[in-house]
Amino acid sequence: MASTLATMGEIRRLQRADGPATVLAIGTANPPNCVPQDEYLDFYFPVTKSEHLTDLKHKLKIMCQNTGTEKRFFHHTEEQLNAHPHFFHRGQPSLDDRLEIAAAAAPELAASAAAKAIAKWGRPATDVTHLIVSTNSGAHAPGADLRLASLLGLRAVQRTMLHLNGCSGCSAGSASLRLAKDLAENNRGARVLVTCVELTIVSPSAARRTPTPTPSSARRRLATEQARSSSALTPWNPSNVRSSRW
Repeated sequence: MASTLATMGEIRRLQRADGPATVLAIGTANPPNCVPQDEYLDFYFPVTKSEHLTDLKHKLKIMCQNTGTEKRFFHHTEEQLNAHPHFFHRGQPSLDDRLEIAAAAAPELAASAAAKAIAKWGRPATDVTHLIVSTNSGAHAPGADLRLASLLGLRAVQRTMLHLNGCSGCSAGSASLRLAKDLAENNRGARVLVTCVELTIVSPSAARRTPTPTPSSARRRLATEQARSSSALTPWNPSNVRSSRW
């Protein structure tokens, strides 16, 4: 029994990498259309047909001035949005059309960044053994990982797709790196390519005012909430308390 365990331990040791995972190269890419922050309002309100909401434009201007953002990169253009006016009508379905655009554009953007990282790495793309793709821009099957592998010429590669796992710049990106670390350290000779890609075409909407509740409606809502709270509370009764011994 001891010899069997020792043999299994030796096999597992040989399967693992000798050292910790290391980042060998990083590549980044942006969508082609850039809108400077000071021009964003002049882009957003006309394209969403919201120019009449001058008070909201003033509020958004203040927000834009305090974000520290200098540029915004978009896949979508004014012409593309004008060709899909239902994107900005909340009563009309638009998700399928948005996802169709993202399904085609996301792998290409990811491939652009990945190609830069591979070039810095200095080895052929075919040396990549594992591919991790994270995106919040849709959940298609087959996913962006398959299309990306094709664009990069990855043949014998093990693919992992993380869908809707949060923003790729924070939670999803961290999850991708954590998974890549585990793969690299537990598979000797593994070369893991991680790509995180997001397109905001899935989420843009027109500006709108939030209805301001009147005093009477606010009182009715408060009374309803108080009634629900009181009905959910049960008086404490010592006879209902039971003790358990373990």
